[in-house]
Amino acid sequence: MGDKKSILVEKIKTTIIELVHYRDDQIKINLSDHLSDRLNQDYTYLSNLFSEVKGTTIEKFYLVHKIEKVKELLVYDELNLSEIAYKLHYSSVAHLSNQFKKMTGLTPSHFKELKNKRRSMLEDV
Repeated sequence: MGDKKSILVEKIKTTIIELVHYRDDQIKINLSDHLSDRLNQDYTYLSNLFSEVKGTTIEKFYLVHKIEKVKELLVYDELNLSEIAYKLHYSSVAHLSNQFKKMTGLTPSHFKELKNKRRSMLEDV
């Protein structure tokens, strides 16, 4: 029974990672419905199982990956913050910025500034 639960938790993680990092299309339903549909399980069950096994919530796991994707997009420097917010389904740039600061301790612009300083320091070496 433990193996089935572990496999299901890995499927939850994989589904979220694919959604955040590898899909460019907009999903039209919320995360809970998406996971329920993809895994053919009740979301409450998935949520409780994930929390029990991983010690964190599905939502927190999802947010961590969204912020990692924001960092990646900021480093690539191909999209502005409005485009990143849209791409990652944030309701606004302010919402993205607040969540980014809450999770990293930095604003997106400060993160980008640090990245640019680090890059120029490496180029000077």
